[in-house]
Amino acid sequence: MEQFLILLKFAFLGFVQGITEPIPISSSGHLIIVEKLLNIKTPGLGFEIFVNFASLLAILVIYRNDILQLAAGGTSYLIRRDKESKKDFMFIIYLIIGTIPAGILGLLFDDYIEKFATVKVIGAMLIVTGIALWLIRNLRGRKSDGDLSTKDALIVGLAQAVALIPGISRSGATIVASMGVGMKQKTALRFSFLLYIPVSLGVGILKIPELFTDDELGNLLIPYMIAFLICFVATYISFKWLAGIMERGNLGYFTIYCFIVGPLVLLFL
Repeated sequence: MEQFLILLKFAFLGFVQGITEPIPISSSGHLIIVEKLLNIKTPGLGFEIFVNFASLLAILVIYRNDILQLAAGGTSYLIRRDKESKKDFMFIIYLIIGTIPAGILGLLFDDYIEKFATVKVIGAMLIVTGIALWLIRNLRGRKSDGDLSTKDALIVGLAQAVALIPGISRSGATIVASMGVGMKQKTALRFSFLLYIPVSLGVGILKIPELFTDDELGNLLIPYMIAFLICFVATYISFKWLAGIMERGNLGYFTIYCFIVGPLVLLFL
């Protein structure tokens, strides 16, 4: 019975991570809220690495054709200076530019950020996320992939760096910034999640050595794998749901959610 409860706990936490990773409500914040609300001790670094990789893998699967196209186009432009491929090459450059702010600040302030992750901070930042989503809810940009600029990439990159604050959704911050600089919903979604890939991959690589310091890894490998599988499926489904919501221009739903959950967390947790 105890083993079953452990499996159930990890399955539930994997689901929470997966379902909240793509949508603009802060996955890390929700794991802390769940921990506090249900008095569940969130597992250690091993669990974090497994579920983060599961979410990353789901996004890689979703954008696999885009990644291959960018790689082929970027390479073609570098080798042959093919003008038709310049758009792909520049998109890669913009992704690199957008990755830099969060990469630098994450390396410099990682320890401080983790100490800052309290339930009250998360509740307050959910309200901030809700306000940001409300401000851009009716925007209908005109910029497609070929219309982006260095300035656009830097602004979205800075927004991703702001999302290092616990409770600020990474996808929410980057989508808000992308739409704020005039991107179409589809382009904003694509840029946001292609930007997620190098950041998530970098964090995962840096934390792999810490995986071997997880004393529970041997005992919890099966629960970790269950959390991984559930997180992968939940991330995939959640992303598809978000894509449909953005296509219909209904980001206001997440504003309502943040405006409800944020104050409740501040008042009762």
